[in-house]
Amino acid sequence: MNLHHLRHGWFLAVFLFCAVVFFFNLLHWLIFRVLRRKQSEGIIADWGIQQYLGHPSRAIFLLTCFLIVLPIVPALPGKLDAILHQAGAMAIIAALGWFAVGCIYIFQAGLMRKYDISAANNMRARSIHTQFQLVRRVAIAFIVILTAGALLWTFDDPRILHYGSGLLASAGIASLILATAAKSTAANLLAGIQIAFTEPIRIDDVVVIQGEWGKIEEITSAYVVVQIWDLRRLIVPLSYLIENSFQNWTRHASDILGTAFLYVDYSIPIEDLRQQLDRIVHPSPLWDGKVCGLQVTNLSERTMELRCLVSSPDAGQNFDLRCNVREQMTVYIQQHYPNAFPLTRLSALPGSALGSEPVGPGSQSPQ
Repeated sequence: MNLHHLRHGWFLAVFLFCAVVFFFNLLHWLIFRVLRRKQSEGIIADWGIQQYLGHPSRAIFLLTCFLIVLPIVPALPGKLDAILHQAGAMAIIAALGWFAVGCIYIFQAGLMRKYDISAANNMRARSIHTQFQLVRRVAIAFIVILTAGALLWTFDDPRILHYGSGLLASAGIASLILATAAKSTAANLLAGIQIAFTEPIRIDDVVVIQGEWGKIEEITSAYVVVQIWDLRRLIVPLSYLIENSFQNWTRHASDILGTAFLYVDYSIPIEDLRQQLDRIVHPSPLWDGKVCGLQVTNLSERTMELRCLVSSPDAGQNFDLRCNVREQMTVYIQQHYPNAFPLTRLSALPGSALGSEPVGPGSQSPQ
């Protein structure tokens, strides 16, 4: 009779567990199916709810099933029953922490949709992206600490509190050792906070660091990733950016001036080249319509230096525009003033051997 009741109890527990799992999985599927349909219809913005909350919510549902059915399971020893309850409580706390981290990413996705970093004038968007990266990491660290604390609070054993008190007591000595060992880490962390709020750089800023031109691709809590123009990545510690000088081409705005230098002979007409520069730049989609000019910026004993000054909406387009100006101005000079490239002039003194002898195809060399 006892065996019959035992089998009946296990059958009921397994049946209820399967039923509850089926019910919660069906509920999970329906909720996210409705959300996907609303997103496809444009009623709800796609903030990555499925990506960030799909797995943690499923874990919470399954753990809830486990905790609901666990009291119905018969004939469990007292110690095993307590261990299972403890493990279930810890698992659901960890799943809730995972869910909270996903909520932070969803909040970031929703906030970032209002600040498009790919827009032409995106200084405010780059500022928000940079600041929220640090805020997100701090919030996630805070949630991890709270989750760890909640996991410890699930234990009823006073020995754990005793061990925790001993750990806190030894933290004073350990902190002195860690402070020395992690000096650079702490410096980078403080530099990251300073960079996030003083904003010497932002995400997608165009910078020149250590002679390398590129864009700020990522700002972490320890370093900055700069995407170089040839797709290399320059890893720069945050403390370096605080302690050293560097160029930021998009500090206040993304528009920029660029130059293309030409070195020509004194005989070339400047005004004609100035008109040709206008004909090259004005129709170009790379020009922002603000600055286009040609000036003589230097004279040497052999050449004349001409500076073509042009403006563009951002550094990448300005680089391409400068290359086009150099190429097309060079072609124009080749076609219309081929003798106006830098020349080396030789002048013979009167009465010298070079000046008295004819030079040409019909001349004869002295024997």
